[in-house]
Amino acid sequence: MQRTTVYTWAVLLAIVSALPAAAGIVEVGALKDNTLYEDQAGDLSNGAGIYFFTGNTAFGEIRRGVIAFDVAAAVPKGATIDAVTLRLHMSKTIAGPEAVFLHRILADWGEGTSDAPQEEGIGTSAEQDDATWVHRFFPTVDWISIGGDFAAAPSGDALVSGIGFYDWTSAEMVADVQSWLNSPADNFGWIVVGNEATIATAKRFDTRENGDESERPVLTIEFNGGSDVPASSGVGLILLTVTLLAVGTFFIMRYRSAPTH
Repeated sequence: MQRTTVYTWAVLLAIVSALPAAAGIVEVGALKDNTLYEDQAGDLSNGAGIYFFTGNTAFGEIRRGVIAFDVAAAVPKGATIDAVTLRLHMSKTIAGPEAVFLHRILADWGEGTSDAPQEEGIGTSAEQDDATWVHRFFPTVDWISIGGDFAAAPSGDALVSGIGFYDWTSAEMVADVQSWLNSPADNFGWIVVGNEATIATAKRFDTRENGDESERPVLTIEFNGGSDVPASSGVGLILLTVTLLAVGTFFIMRYRSAPTH
C-alpha cells in the first residue's frame, strides 16, 4: 500500500512538472519621459509636459525624446522575453514620412517638474533633476556626450507619417528588454531619434502625462516562465495542479479504505 501511494504521487508530480511554463502578456505604461531640446546652455526641458519631440524643427533645432519603462515590476524575474512592441501616438507634425529610431540609453536620466507652455515645442526652464541637452540630472550631473549617451546602433525603427499610432518591434528590442529584466539597475530606456539631418522633420508624440490615457506610450511584452508569474497568467496552471492533487488524494484514500479480503 505504501508503494502504491508513492507511485500515485510520483505520477501526479510528473504530470505537473510536464506542464508548459506559464506565459503572459503585459502592457506597461511609461515610468518617465522627457525631451532633450538642443541648447548649448542645457537649461531647457519638459519633464511634466504632455508631449515629447523628435527630429529637427523649422528653425534647425534638434529634438530627442527619452522614455523608460519599469520592466522588472511588470515581468516575473527569470522570465524569457519572446516579443516586445512599443506603441506611441504621434499627434502633430509639419513633416511627411520620416524614419524614427530607438537607441538604448547608456546612463540614467531624470524627469523633473518642468512643464512647457502651449505646444511645448520650445521647452521651458529646466527644474531640479530634469534631463536636458547637456544634463542627465539638471543642474549638476552631465551627459558624457551632449545630446544624450546612447548606443550607436538603433534597437528599432518605424516610418512615421501623419497623425496616429505607430509601433516599434524588433529582435534588438527584445534583447534590450531581456537585459533590463535581468539587470534592472541598467534599465535607462530608449532615446527616440528622428531625422536630424534636414530642417522641418520634427514629430510630436504624446507622453505618459497626456490627458487622453489611450494615447499614452505603451510597451507590450510577451514572456514565458519566470519565478513569480502574475496571477492572471498562472490561474489555469494552479487550478489544474490543485485538481490533479485532489483527484489523486481521493483515489489513494479510497484504495486505503477498501476491504483487503
